[in-house]
Amino acid sequence: MLYERQVAKEIKKYLTTEDIVVLHGARQVGKTHLLYYFKELLEKEDKQVFYIDLEDSRYVAILDLGVESFLNLLAEEGFLDKNGDKKNSKKKIYVFIDEIQYLKHPSSFLKLVSDHHKDIKLIVSGSSSFEIKNKFSDSLVGRTVNFEIFSLSFEEFLLFKGYPFSKDQVFTQRKIDELKKLFKEYILFGGYPKIVLTREKEKKEKYLQQIVDTYVRKDIRDLAEIKDIEKFNKLLEVLASQSGNLLNVSELSNTCRIAKPTVERYLFIMENTYIIKLVHPYSGNIRSELFKVPKIFFYDTGLMQMLWLKNLQKEIIGNVFETGIFSELVKKYDKDTILYWRTKDKKEIDFIVRKNNSLLPIEAKINFNKFNPSAIKYFQEKYSVDTYYVTALEGDLLHKEYLYPWSL
Repeated sequence: MLYERQVAKEIKKYLTTEDIVVLHGARQVGKTHLLYYFKELLEKEDKQVFYIDLEDSRYVAILDLGVESFLNLLAEEGFLDKNGDKKNSKKKIYVFIDEIQYLKHPSSFLKLVSDHHKDIKLIVSGSSSFEIKNKFSDSLVGRTVNFEIFSLSFEEFLLFKGYPFSKDQVFTQRKIDELKKLFKEYILFGGYPKIVLTREKEKKEKYLQQIVDTYVRKDIRDLAEIKDIEKFNKLLEVLASQSGNLLNVSELSNTCRIAKPTVERYLFIMENTYIIKLVHPYSGNIRSELFKVPKIFFYDTGLMQMLWLKNLQKEIIGNVFETGIFSELVKKYDKDTILYWRTKDKKEIDFIVRKNNSLLPIEAKINFNKFNPSAIKYFQEKYSVDTYYVTALEGDLLHKEYLYPWSL
């Protein structure tokens, strides 16, 4: 079954433009699912649709030969005649290309198709922002519209579970208890679509371990040309245990016995393959913000726990809840709008969402009753901020600022 992801509504707006639509994100988060969703949607509207999966090296070889070879392929598939003209002159040809980063020169290929074949609409996906940035040249500026695809949000998790949910509805206590249980499952196991759709905990662990072994370690290993696999694996484990904590490169270097510049390079690649995000501190002075210590967060709590603890837990522990709230905020807001705040005397707010010149402080606690308002009150006075939220699963909703995660 093909589900409509939340981002699909936004992507849909660009199916009729001349832009090349580019989806990028970590492996296994559902980019291919989205391509198939739009393929099926367009086919129902009687559009001409052709799907190319570059995991198949035969297609890589054809497209690497250039645009002429690609047009020959379309002719062989019945979309063009022998002169390279469309067989149905009224219909645009929608071409989906999965894993575009496998091409040697994706930029020049996409540019030539986009510039000279306006009747071909390209929708492409790529698994590594790092590879895409390296292989996509400035020649594509103004020709692409980019969408970052993440693992499922909680709302999408409920959709995949077949659980009816609307943010605007009035929740009975029974419904709240059900949602708490489901959010706990979401935090414990993460939002990878395959994991969400798998019922047995043992199978979830096995599939997550496959993502770790096949994609996380292999992709980064290949991109970073890592020679000492053992040290790199140790770094991944340490980082997973520190999700939600301040990043200390010197400490990581000493613990994992890896040179500091190498640690920094690995972090850069992990961030650009959507494994982690470095969250920077908010400061009234944007320049100073760039030089302060970031926090590290994993995008997916299931992946984080498999790397850290080697299995999935029965209860939410340590920094897993905060990591889960970070993951939710990324899907609700742009990932680069999420910051944190900390003073030298250790007043701290978990998240500051900076959007349209406004600031929204958010505290994440497993229990509302553990919230101490002193840091937020100080922040509100210092930056003239009216609104803040505290999100938790347990405790009492004593104030209008207290929200369950699904109400953020």
